[in-house]
Formats: sequence, structure tokens, C-alpha cells
Amino acid sequence: MQVRIKDYPQLKQLCWNRPANTILDGADALAIYERNWRFIAADELTGAERQLLNALVARYGNGVLNV
Repeated sequence: MQVRIKDYPQLKQLCWNRPANTILDGADALAIYERNWRFIAADELTGAERQLLNALVARYGNGVLNV
């Protein structure tokens, strides 16, 4: 699974030091979310980003978001 940073606002903020057109591997995207969860405004996640996060957790996190 590949994730384009610019498509997901919270992820884009976490990846402020990378070009907006960067594409991450799904496992790397999940690791970034988990490592930086304290900076995520969970109530501001868009529907698409919430779906992405659920898919990443199911596929790469064995159903567990380690935050």
C-alpha cells in the first residue's frame, strides 16, 4: 500500500519536513502516525484519513494502533 502525504491533512502536518508529493509505504505511514500521535487532532481527522488509518492498522498493525 502506498500513501500520498498531501492527500491526508494530519499526515501532511506530521511530514512537514518532506515534499508534499512524497509517497510513503503503508508501514512507514503507520509508524509515523504511531510515533507522532500526540500531535494528531483525532477529532479533526477527515473521513478519508480515518479510513486510511483503519486500513493501515488492520494491514500493518495487526488490528492494534500502538499509541
